[in-house]
Amino acid sequence: MRATIDGTVIAEAPEEELVSIEGNWYFPPSAVVPGALTESPTAYTCPWKGAAQYWDVVTPGGVRKDGAWSYPDIKPSAVERVGRDFAGYVAFSPGVTVGD
Repeated sequence: MRATIDGTVIAEAPEEELVSIEGNWYFPPSAVVPGALTESPTAYTCPWKGAAQYWDVVTPGGVRKDGAWSYPDIKPSAVERVGRDFAGYVAFSPGVTVGD
């Protein structure tokens, strides 16, 4: 699976390495292209996953503010709910195409 913006690959990994949660594909941190994400100050806390880290997505065409997010320190109950540890995995906002 790939995450792309205007043909630029942001992340890529086999589907079996991704985690699907609430309609979003979460990529392992190692699947993200180096330099594609920069930390955003945007704050958000999911009631069942915990505090999110938002990321700006950087491509040759520009920066997509808050185009990605992850949960660096997920709640233990979230691992039980999903059935897998997804701490640090990265999901992408609309505007980033995720598919084969």
